[in-house]
Amino acid sequence: MLNILWVIILIIILFIIILLYIGVRITFIYDKTGSKFKGCLKILILKKIKVYSSRFPKEDEDDEEDGEEDSEKIEPRKLAELAKPCFEYFKEFLKSFTQCIHISKLENHIIFGLDSYADTAKYIGYIWSLLIIVNSTHENARLSAEPSFNGSILDVKGENSLDINLLKLMGPAIKLISKKDVRKLIRGLRNG
Repeated sequence: MLNILWVIILIIILFIIILLYIGVRITFIYDKTGSKFKGCLKILILKKIKVYSSRFPKEDEDDEEDGEEDSEKIEPRKLAELAKPCFEYFKEFLKSFTQCIHISKLENHIIFGLDSYADTAKYIGYIWSLLIIVNSTHENARLSAEPSFNGSILDVKGENSLDINLLKLMGPAIKLISKKDVRKLIRGLRNG
């Protein structure tokens, strides 16, 4: 009986390590056409199992009003005083965080236009040159743009996925939280 219990515990630990190593995939899908914006944020574990999903804009406007009341409770001066000593720690954490992430999908399309045909052509040329650089430097980037000569317009749509290796991120996260100033900042944010 004791051996079976140890095997079950070992399997659970192994599953947790695999879950942390494979990590989390965060996917953001959006579409902005005219003044309408629609989007979806998904968080998946094991790159397949959805654990969180949120659509934008929110259908409940009551939740947004509650969020505004909560944000008014935090005093900006107090928050700035608490955050100031933490900047170096966050800088170190962000360096480590960039090594734990991998962009698995970066697909975006822009429709751009101005009232002047010449300005539209000029700026779409600049946009294309930037997109060529990004597409050639990153293997998963598929960025595109097209001009619109029907007046001033800026429409975008895309799908972006980011994989985060939680096992590599645990060390820097524990190191960040172990700092006294960071814990003070977290308590200040929780207490308002």
